[in-house]
Amino acid sequence: MSDVTVVELGPRDGLQNEPRTLTTDQRVAFVRALAATGLRRIEAGAFVHPTRVPQMAGSDEVCRQLQKDEEVRSRGVHLSALVPNLVGLDRARAAGLAHVAVFPAASETFSRRNLNQSVEEALGAAAEVCREARGHGMRVRGYVSTAFGCPYEGDVPVAAVLRVAEALLAAGVDEVALSDTIGIAHPGQVRAMLDAARGHLPLRAIALHFHDTRGTALANVLAALDRGVATFDACAGGLGGCPFAPGASGNLATEDLLYLLQGLGLARDIRLAGVLDVSEWLATVLGHPMPSRVAQATRARAR
Repeated sequence: MSDVTVVELGPRDGLQNEPRTLTTDQRVAFVRALAATGLRRIEAGAFVHPTRVPQMAGSDEVCRQLQKDEEVRSRGVHLSALVPNLVGLDRARAAGLAHVAVFPAASETFSRRNLNQSVEEALGAAAEVCREARGHGMRVRGYVSTAFGCPYEGDVPVAAVLRVAEALLAAGVDEVALSDTIGIAHPGQVRAMLDAARGHLPLRAIALHFHDTRGTALANVLAALDRGVATFDACAGGLGGCPFAPGASGNLATEDLLYLLQGLGLARDIRLAGVLDVSEWLATVLGHPMPSRVAQATRARAR
């Protein structure tokens, strides 16, 4: 493996479960600071109804400002946002985005709680978004929520996960992010999932999205690296958690992921020290320390 890609989700997945809502200016500053570290794929918001995820209200203005920001543009950053349907896609296009993401689930109960749709209905909506987006030259990512377990149903059959992933690829997504929504995955499960995916999904199109609820996220990354996966999601500071997944704590912290990857000679183009500075700023703005272990160790050593 020559290198890996880190997809930064802090401005969306990281903030959506926070009790304190950042202002538009703060959210723009957050993305600008992340872009300055060398991160090149950043999810900046979500075009969902504000009553469902109030922290993402105003994503239109956030994305519009970022699209006009010369510093962000000059760094070649690919900004994206979640879109649940064609209305969300229209808002993303109006904000100037060329990258969007859909997010069906592999389990029925979570799909209805998260999207108020069955899995089949959610896949139909995702296919509509893909068709329209591709017609406008946009790239689409597809998250498969609850790929490793559901907060309501427990175990999710691998066959159900692969069915959703295959349907997304058939609809035209460029990448499928198998998502551990509740942080339940362990390395053995990750290996088994990826081994089962061979022959169903092209390896280049697979990304992995881990939460660190049970402290296994980095071990899962190592297991996936051994299977050849080269794209991983993370959130600065380890922020996050899903509003519709009780008990799900934060995402894999970007600085923890970088500490591991850079120790292996990977992802050297992203400044770990810069991400740590962003996390320190976030702790001040949000009013609580970051869960990231590397951030905590760095802060303790500085005292």
